[in-house]
Amino acid sequence: MTTVYHAPPTPTDGGPDQTAIGAASGLLGQYRADADEAFFASPTRTLLTAGVHARVPQDARPLPVRVAETLAEARRAGVQRPLVVGAVAFDHGSRAELAVPAVVRTAGALRDDPLIALPAPAVAAAGWQVRPVPAPEAYGAGVAAAVERLRGGELSKVVLARTLELTSDRPLDLPAVLQRLARRDPGGYTFAVPAGGGRTLIGASPELLLSRRGTAVLANPLAGSVPRSADLGEDVRRAAALLESPKDLHEHAVVVDAIRAALAPYCRALEVPERPTLVRTAAMWHLATTITGELADPTVSALELACALHPTPAVCGTPTAVARRVIGEVEPFDRGLYTGMVGWGDGTGDGEWVVTIRCAEADVEERRLRVYAGAGVVEQSRPEAELAETSAKFRTFLDAAGVAR
Repeated sequence: MTTVYHAPPTPTDGGPDQTAIGAASGLLGQYRADADEAFFASPTRTLLTAGVHARVPQDARPLPVRVAETLAEARRAGVQRPLVVGAVAFDHGSRAELAVPAVVRTAGALRDDPLIALPAPAVAAAGWQVRPVPAPEAYGAGVAAAVERLRGGELSKVVLARTLELTSDRPLDLPAVLQRLARRDPGGYTFAVPAGGGRTLIGASPELLLSRRGTAVLANPLAGSVPRSADLGEDVRRAAALLESPKDLHEHAVVVDAIRAALAPYCRALEVPERPTLVRTAAMWHLATTITGELADPTVSALELACALHPTPAVCGTPTAVARRVIGEVEPFDRGLYTGMVGWGDGTGDGEWVVTIRCAEADVEERRLRVYAGAGVVEQSRPEAELAETSAKFRTFLDAAGVAR
């Protein structure tokens, strides 16, 4: 198979793919959900890949080591500036669906392409069977039990997730779902990558775990959320209340402190704002902090840094080991790739790794989607509020899939 590569664009590349109107939205429109095809869009670039030059092996070596060796082998085989694309599981030591593609096409950011404002394909009418796992009342009971453990001092935060298993009476149109996700929030991170076993991981995450460009490091943790409102006045009120919410500010501070502590050993300089700001998606308001750093050792890759951060308290809890144990005891499913990371990394160490949320695993042959959502539980949490938060987070994907409210 011929290997065709374009170097991953950066904001200063200035090449034709960066500036051409329709280049980024064109790559979005060319995604076909083939078995070895991947799409990833961020605020800095758009990637569409096809075919597989090499897969990152699943073995006992640390993931960054396996990725570095796979990229080195690709360079020795004649691939210029190879990269890996794909997803890493919540337990990044257990599973990673990463590959060096045979063909890489690139463009600038979707949000900078005027054609992204064009309407997405209409949602085709379909009948859906929906099964919540766990049932809403069981999820609420799990939150209540976790709050008691938090009050007992066993841990200070845990993130509890639930899923919806959806089966359609019609074939799944993943390219149309991806279009609707991307056009609804073009400034976020949209992805559709192979998930193994013929499945596809597809979603639109608002949260950057970590990016590296040269020695510049960027993390943008989100924690503390509230659903948007269609009424403008109420929407503004909710955003303002979120900025002053003691419960959400505490939850956010726990995440920021953990990321600061994880990045500090790698950085000669680290800037962490004192207070969070607001980030909005079509469905949610989030508290966000932009953390920037300068690497002390330029050989440390974006993936190595991401693995050092992951899982943050935003998707797991704190202390991490205790939160993992509670998650395993309460959640009646394996998270798999959900709350892992998705993105790309190249042989120079640059890359973008995004927290895998607002997503689903899709099985086209079975016409099945498994949609995920989670909420951070702290001492002040109420089961009904966390249930409502997860329901609001489901809407990002359910609206794109055409699942009725």
